[in-house]
Amino acid sequence: MDSFLDAAIDIAREAGQVLLAHRGVGFELKGDYDLVTAADRASEQLIIRRLQERFPRHGIFAEEGGRAELQSELRWYIDPLDGTTNFAHGYPAWNVTLALARRGEVIAGVVYDPLNRELFAAERGAGARLNGARIHVSVNPVLNDALVATGFPSRKRHQNVNIHFYYQLAMVTHGVRRGGSAALDLAYTACGRLEAFWEFGLNPWDMAAGTLLVEEAGGKTSGMRREPLDVHGRYVLADNGLIHEEILEVFAEIFQGRYRHEMPGLPAPEWELQHG
Repeated sequence: MDSFLDAAIDIAREAGQVLLAHRGVGFELKGDYDLVTAADRASEQLIIRRLQERFPRHGIFAEEGGRAELQSELRWYIDPLDGTTNFAHGYPAWNVTLALARRGEVIAGVVYDPLNRELFAAERGAGARLNGARIHVSVNPVLNDALVATGFPSRKRHQNVNIHFYYQLAMVTHGVRRGGSAALDLAYTACGRLEAFWEFGLNPWDMAAGTLLVEEAGGKTSGMRREPLDVHGRYVLADNGLIHEEILEVFAEIFQGRYRHEMPGLPAPEWELQHG
């Protein structure tokens, strides 16, 4: 296992230097408002090349289209630049993330923030670390005192759904943050800076490494309706484990159309979009 995690750490650091070198380079639109930059491409090319050099039989599943050996029982999920919009605008919340899964279970993961020189790493059964030091989730058990985070993905059809969750959680927590990087929000949950993170419409590379960090730091992960977490399931709730059930109760009320705090003018959520 050490060789897998050590390799991921080395590659993430190298990719981080590529991203730093590409700051200020232009970008283009990939979707409605989903950006792709030269940095994304350069970072992904480097990561794939390094992984294929070290683990030629491993599968690779990457955000910008890189696919290889997908039938392998060992598969890497990589996001060469998580937080592309932040990166393109000079907003300092972006990272490179790699995770390795064996038969669908994530066993190693890295989230590297080059700007702040913070490298979060975890392996299944061995804990989570930040720059080599063990980390643990927050011990705050009170939802009303919790700082939580979410994201609004580039697919606009998910926006109407999450605004209801955002509003309700904002009313029962100390605050809700939207940083623009799922991997960093999960890493911050793992080290106790946040108590919880949730989001709709994620891809495996967005959450594979981060959810392992949370679990190995003593936290809890699941789907939005108490189902076990599936990195291909597109939805995640990750927290310190002490407020998990209370957040799920809020979610359940929303799914049932019951709101603790009314939201005048907002359209009803279209729950069938969850499965899109």
